[in-house]
Formats: sequence, C-alpha cells, structure tokens
Amino acid sequence: MLHDLFSPDVQHALDLVGIFVFAISGALLAVRKNFDVFGIAVLAEVTALGGGLLRDLIIGAVPPAAFTDLGYFVMPLVATVLVFFLHPEVERTQTAVNVFDAAGLGLFCVTGTTKAYDYGLGLTSSAALGLATAVGGGVLRDVLANEVPSLLRWDRDLYAVPAIVGATMVVLCIRFDMLNAFTSGAAVLTAFVLRLLAMRYHWRAPRAWNRRSSAREEPEKATAQ
Repeated sequence: MLHDLFSPDVQHALDLVGIFVFAISGALLAVRKNFDVFGIAVLAEVTALGGGLLRDLIIGAVPPAAFTDLGYFVMPLVATVLVFFLHPEVERTQTAVNVFDAAGLGLFCVTGTTKAYDYGLGLTSSAALGLATAVGGGVLRDVLANEVPSLLRWDRDLYAVPAIVGATMVVLCIRFDMLNAFTSGAAVLTAFVLRLLAMRYHWRAPRAWNRRSSAREEPEKATAQ
C-alpha cells in the first residue's frame, strides 16, 4: 500500500529528509548536554531512527530498514558533523529546524501507520505504531540525555496530538477505502499544520482537574522535540 501512495524514490527522499532533521534535534541536545562527538552521534542516530526501528521490530520487518539502507545510517552522521562544527549557526536556524521537524512528524506518523497496516496489524494498532514511529526517537533521545521526555512534559507545546490526528486520519481512510496519495498527503499536512499552530500559539494538553501541585513551568528551551 505504501508504494501505491508514493514512488520508491520519492518515499526514500522524504525519509532521508525527515531522518536528517530529527538527527539535528538529537545532536543539538547532545551539544547542550556537553556530550563528546561519540555522544552527539549516538543521540543523533537514536533520535532519527529510534521510532522506525521500534516499529519494524514490532511488526517483524527484519532486518529493520535502518540496517539495510546505508543512507538511513549515514544521514544522522552527516547531521552530527554539521552540528559538531557549526552548532552556533544551527541554533540560530532553530525556527527552520522546528518547521522541518514538524514536517517529519507529519510524514512519519502517516508512513508508520501505513506500513504497520501493510504488515497485518489492525487499525488501532497501526495508528499506535504510526504515533510511535513519529515520536519514539524523541522519547529515546530524552531518556538517554537524562531528561523527562518532552512528550510527557506539561510545559511543552503539543507534539503527540498532531501525530495522533494524522495517524487517525490514515486509519479512517483505510477503513472507508479512501486512502490514496491525496488523502495521505492531507493527513501529513494536517499533522504538520497542527504542530506549527501548537508552536505558534503554545497549545498544551490539559493537566489533571483540581490538581494540587507546586510545580512551576520551566523556561522554554529552543529545541525541536
């Protein structure tokens, strides 16, 4: 089904762009944590490939694409070199990085959901793996960097919700036999726009009703989640 939506060359190019941008976010966090060059490379690889690797292992698509396509492995290393030498300049383009990160989020939640369905999972499970594909690398990145995952932080703009919306649109289109290049593109665009709006207007998920907590909001860090 995935190859019916995008040609293999287009799909591969989009994957590499998404992997590169996710790797940039991981490498930048490693620099902020004062990691050495090996740590930067590890965080870049994990952020870029973690979600897809998790999905492929769950659905039995082995060996995972991260280990069969050299471009998938090399692209995070390119991001590592770029950030290692030019991280002040990359930091100054953080807004652009966040925009591309939002695009990668939209793309991966759709392709992850579709691939999971291709391997025989049900609609709900496919949507869940689409979400994991989009956000899994960021969660692993934060865990390795000894931080509370941004996905779970109440003081961070919505990130998982746009991916959930995109994945849900895909499974609904599958359910009603409407999944094609146009509707899948609409799902990507919807997740992308929702993430941009969340960053622009600082949309956040609600916390527990009548909570009793003295936790205070931390200053927002310039990082792609």
